[in-house]
Amino acid sequence: MITANGLRQGKAFEYEGQLWIVTSFEHIKPGKGSPFVRIKMRSLKQKKTMEKTLRPDEKIKDAYLETRKMQYLYKDNGYIFMDQKTFEQATISEEDCKEESEFLLENTEIEVIFYEDNPIGIQLPTSMNLKVTQTDPGLRGDTAQGGSKPATLETGLVIQVPLFIDEGNILKVDTRTKEYMERVSMKK
Repeated sequence: MITANGLRQGKAFEYEGQLWIVTSFEHIKPGKGSPFVRIKMRSLKQKKTMEKTLRPDEKIKDAYLETRKMQYLYKDNGYIFMDQKTFEQATISEEDCKEESEFLLENTEIEVIFYEDNPIGIQLPTSMNLKVTQTDPGLRGDTAQGGSKPATLETGLVIQVPLFIDEGNILKVDTRTKEYMERVSMKK
């Protein structure tokens, strides 16, 4: 057990039977009244965010998360990952990986999050390079300042890209916002 005062950004804890991560922490000492702790927290299971105000001495159950680098293998009744050192495999349910699955490419190394030796989710890098598999051809005179068009990436994710992007281009995509960042290479 820890006190609410012991929470910090990125810290995992159990609250009301769910696993949460602190996304923002603020200790407030008002002019009148008792000090309090205001945290923003994100549920690891439901991916929802919530703000909570706690007394600094309030007891909270501590949770220890472990991350392991694993290779994504394939999807079969969940997502299958393999530890490349021990060759142990871990399966994460489709529900626990719903949002991140749009970035999963076979043989990609991903951080798998474990709680009490059970895989509970994955942590993507902040950006990934993905190939454009389908998009409308650009028109002559298209510039980086112009509009945008939809493009389907090799994972099936559809994002908006500048008009000059062609099929076969490799793009850097922000995994948090699912937005185009830059073109990494031209098609070959």
